[in-house]
Amino acid sequence: MSEEQTQQEAPAEEAKAPEATEQAAETSNSVKLNGGFAFKVGMSQIYDEKGEIVPVTVLRWEPWVVSQIKTQDKDGYTAVQIAGGGSRKVKNSSKASLGHLKKAGLSEGTRFVREIRQELPEGVKVGQEVSIESFAGGDTVKMTAKSKGRGFAGVMKRWNFGGGPAAHGSTFHRQPGSSGNRTWPGRVVPGKKYPGHFGDETITTKNVQIVQVIPEENVLLVKGPVPGARNTLVKLSKQDQG
Repeated sequence: MSEEQTQQEAPAEEAKAPEATEQAAETSNSVKLNGGFAFKVGMSQIYDEKGEIVPVTVLRWEPWVVSQIKTQDKDGYTAVQIAGGGSRKVKNSSKASLGHLKKAGLSEGTRFVREIRQELPEGVKVGQEVSIESFAGGDTVKMTAKSKGRGFAGVMKRWNFGGGPAAHGSTFHRQPGSSGNRTWPGRVVPGKKYPGHFGDETITTKNVQIVQVIPEENVLLVKGPVPGARNTLVKLSKQDQG
């Protein structure tokens, strides 16, 4: 009976071999990096293990492909260039970009081409897909995004000035107030807070915690708010905990 069982089990093991090969191929076709890019969807909230509400921002992960590998010898620094964030029609892409992306196996252009400066991962190759599992729940990251543009704003909205009396004929109200000097230095000091373009600035937020990663939905949940409007491209860079 033992010989018959052995003969019956052998084909089953052989049948599993191709599946294992496919899984290994999928693993080798993706790479994990120390950073990545995702798109802001909006805010929500979830419950943690203690049953407490945690405010989170939902980030949408789009496919990213390694388009170039930069080395110290050739480029003077090490980095992984990735392309993705959505496709771009051939007619709207330059021939130079199409030729560059063709080496990564892309037939169309992409919306974004970005770099992640880091030590090169072992076995990284052009054409590999960047895995969303580069991040995991509990990781601490630094996020960089462009804030909402609010147009031209006065000093009270832009710099949180207190303003003057609102009544009794002061005629001051929301004005910036005095900005000059005496005979010396006889000029307005650079950096004086004035009305002007408010927002639309690159903002970096440090020590942000990744609450959860949902690979099947291509979604990351990070704790708290994220700069920028909906669909803003957000850069995530891992930080050392300590």
